[in-house]
Amino acid sequence: MTFPRPHRDDVLIAVAGLLGGLLLWSLGVHTNGPRAPLPSWVTLVPLVVMSKLELLRRTMPRTALLAGTAAVLVDPFTPGSIVTLLMFADLAYAAVVYGTPASARRIPVTTGLITIAVTIGFLAWLREPVALLIGVVTGLVSFGPAATGAIVRNHRDAADAARLRAEQTALLAEMDRTQAIAAERARMARELHDMVANHLSAIAIHSTAALSIDDEVTTKQALTVIRENSVEGLAEMRRLIGLLRDSSGDAEPAAAPTLEGLDALVEQARTNGAASGLTFMLDDDRDSGGRLAAPVELAAYRIVQESLTNAIKHAEPGEVLVEVSGTADGALTVAVSSPLGSRPGPRAPGSGAGLVGMAERVALLDGTFEAGPAPAPTGGPEKIWCVRAVLPVVDDEEPSA
Repeated sequence: MTFPRPHRDDVLIAVAGLLGGLLLWSLGVHTNGPRAPLPSWVTLVPLVVMSKLELLRRTMPRTALLAGTAAVLVDPFTPGSIVTLLMFADLAYAAVVYGTPASARRIPVTTGLITIAVTIGFLAWLREPVALLIGVVTGLVSFGPAATGAIVRNHRDAADAARLRAEQTALLAEMDRTQAIAAERARMARELHDMVANHLSAIAIHSTAALSIDDEVTTKQALTVIRENSVEGLAEMRRLIGLLRDSSGDAEPAAAPTLEGLDALVEQARTNGAASGLTFMLDDDRDSGGRLAAPVELAAYRIVQESLTNAIKHAEPGEVLVEVSGTADGALTVAVSSPLGSRPGPRAPGSGAGLVGMAERVALLDGTFEAGPAPAPTGGPEKIWCVRAVLPVVDDEEPSA
């Protein structure tokens, strides 16, 4: 059988105990006196055994305590050594501190019962008060170290638990920070895409038309639209940069778009989509008596804006219908339908981020979102592309869940 490598401190304790015991034995210092039935040299046997067991106090604490108990029972029949008792007390302490949780619970109870039994037994046998001293010594070398070890272990376990909780708290805080950064990056990406994509799409379409059609009037109209969208796009970019910049707090933040700006948004789409043969209609059936929450109005505005941008880029000539309905105490419904099919003329490429951004906006408000081909109404085109979002209305005066 191979024993584990002892700890450096255990080696020092074993060597110091052995040398101290040998010194006291050579000087004739004993605990039991000359009346012991065994000769003096036998005192060295439990001393040497106990010093060797000290090498196992961390690696095999329960085995060391059991073997040490057998050795300390031999010591009363010899002249005795105080060092043997001290090393046994250290083994009892180590068995509780370094042993298994079950050993840490049982050893203090067992040593306490042994101390009580020894005290009562010697009182019944000797019938003298000196028997109490034997019980006290038994408690000092067994129950006392075990109880001390239990206290130390409890404090150590509590410190480990507190350290683990602190690490878990730091990990959760880091996860929250990472998620907050990711959510903010996604929000900034949606805002940037929704604000700029509309203008850049119009610029791309009209610049392509100006390059492909050799007509002075068409070129002049295209350049006029390009300039208007460039100026508006730059204004939107400045507004977004102003929101992101860390200001001193003196300036008021720029107002977020609301549904009151739908008329201007549709009018701008008419200008940008005229060259593609598109007409735009707005059917606003909302209750004008109440104001919706800012997140709901912003999401609805951006959904209409992105849907109009997609219609300008992809829809075939025809009518694009924007429908907004709902009341302040119900749900707001936004629907944008456009002719579905291929069309001649210049087209701007799409990245696919628009539909994702609209779906994310609706999901943040716990609404429903649908986008895809749909049957056209009677008398219209064969198929239409329909974007429909239902947004629950949240009261501004009460925080949302």
